[in-house]
Amino acid sequence: MMKRQMWILVGLYMLTASAAQAQNSNLHALGLRFGGGDGVGTEISYQQFIGGPNRLEFDLGIYNDGWNDGFKATVLYQWMHPLVDGFDWYVGAGGGIGSRDIDNNHPVFDDDDGEGMFIDAAGVLGLEYNFPIPLQLSLDLHPEIGLINDDFDMGFGLGVRYSF
Repeated sequence: MMKRQMWILVGLYMLTASAAQAQNSNLHALGLRFGGGDGVGTEISYQQFIGGPNRLEFDLGIYNDGWNDGFKATVLYQWMHPLVDGFDWYVGAGGGIGSRDIDNNHPVFDDDDGEGMFIDAAGVLGLEYNFPIPLQLSLDLHPEIGLINDDFDMGFGLGVRYSF
């Protein structure tokens, strides 16, 4: 009887440990998101699961294209929805803050419109694939509405992240 209980406990421990390992294998993802909005071409991107199918994504882009330089930081709360093995779709909302400096000799932006700090409300709708190796690819649509000193922007992004 004691031997049987010990085997049951060992079995439960193994199931719990493997479930915890599977759950913890993709709690974080770090990489790059190419094609960010507001003139930010590439952003450093970090994702953190916060419980259940929910996660936070933090993106930081710094840009300088000769006429326009600045930075943008975005935080998005995302709800994950599984499709098939490895594929998920997600939707989310959040906001961003940044700053830009536009060269006054630019042929289109010849005044100070859009310069300085800006704040955006942001959304996201995307599709991602998590490979059996610690690699995640995503493709998303990222609309942003300017709340302060910005306008509407629609960005598409390709994310390549290391998941751990």
